[in-house]
Amino acid sequence: MNSSNNHKKICCIAIVMGLVCIFSSCSTNKKNTQSDALSNLLSLFVAENVPENGPKEDLNLGGPFQWQSDTITQTTDLPGEGLSRYPMIYIGEGYNRIFIVNNGKIVWKYDTGEGYELDDIWMLKNGDILFTRMYWAAKVTPDKQEVWRYDCKENEEIHTIQPIGNDEAVMLINAPTSRIVRFNHNTGDIIWEKDIQFANNGTHGQSRRMRITKDNTLLLCYLTEHKVVEYSLDNFEVVREFKVNQPWAAIRLKNGNTLITLENERRTIEVDKNDNIVWEISLSELPEKYRLADCQSVCRLQNGNTILCSRGDNGNSPQLVEVTPDKKVVWVVNDWKNLGPATSVQILSEQGFSENPGDLER
Repeated sequence: MNSSNNHKKICCIAIVMGLVCIFSSCSTNKKNTQSDALSNLLSLFVAENVPENGPKEDLNLGGPFQWQSDTITQTTDLPGEGLSRYPMIYIGEGYNRIFIVNNGKIVWKYDTGEGYELDDIWMLKNGDILFTRMYWAAKVTPDKQEVWRYDCKENEEIHTIQPIGNDEAVMLINAPTSRIVRFNHNTGDIIWEKDIQFANNGTHGQSRRMRITKDNTLLLCYLTEHKVVEYSLDNFEVVREFKVNQPWAAIRLKNGNTLITLENERRTIEVDKNDNIVWEISLSELPEKYRLADCQSVCRLQNGNTILCSRGDNGNSPQLVEVTPDKKVVWVVNDWKNLGPATSVQILSEQGFSENPGDLER
């Protein structure tokens, strides 16, 4: 009788332990498969259904491109792991091809045709790619289907776009009467428009980058008016104004500071809530071997490092440089054989979603 009871107890304990192991395994697997890094989506771009060229893909990129000359020396003795360091989306003015890089190789590309210029790009949480091309903006799927497109009217330009929420995005349309447009990128429906006044300095010189923050404000760079203005999205009243020289991009960081690239001054500054510069880097501070020709946009990584993006002066200088907070160079990309200029990159191994303002500091 006691032996039977002991046997029943042992069986019950074994069953309970087995159930614990099963549920623990499920929980662990669930956690492992729900990482917020967009790099989890990269299998979509190399799937069997991805064609060599999409139906709306325009293979005529123009050219010839100076950096493809045999006289360009590919520098190999560089810090970091080259293209193997990060999975990323990579675009640049002057070469209208979108690249996705993974494990050191270009695994996907999308050609957007002749003309000007790739400036802004995002990967959405379903893998779709939202981007601007100066005179138009579009969304393409991993299998290269164009599923949304906006074409500018005469004397209009689009240089910046940002997803917000699952179905919406905002873009700035430079124009004689400039406007910020919030729209549904699945249906194309306009949700609201807000006219923005720029000084009479021509459509092209009005602005480059605009970003919505996690606090429901909007940072807008007035390129040739030498200021960044922060607006409340509730009433479009001015919350704050930064007087800076030719700002190309402005990002609200998770620490509450604002990171601003000053293209004309060839430096990037981090400004706190009291308008104090708490960190900055000038391109002249970079070692000559790694020195960028210019810097348009930047990324602040979750490890605290900053990636500077450059057009690279047609192959005469690197495209990307990553620096630590104390300005040590830890990664340089100088690869004109595989890539063109770098105006903007999205590092896909960073945790967060493009649709959540503030998740990604870019």
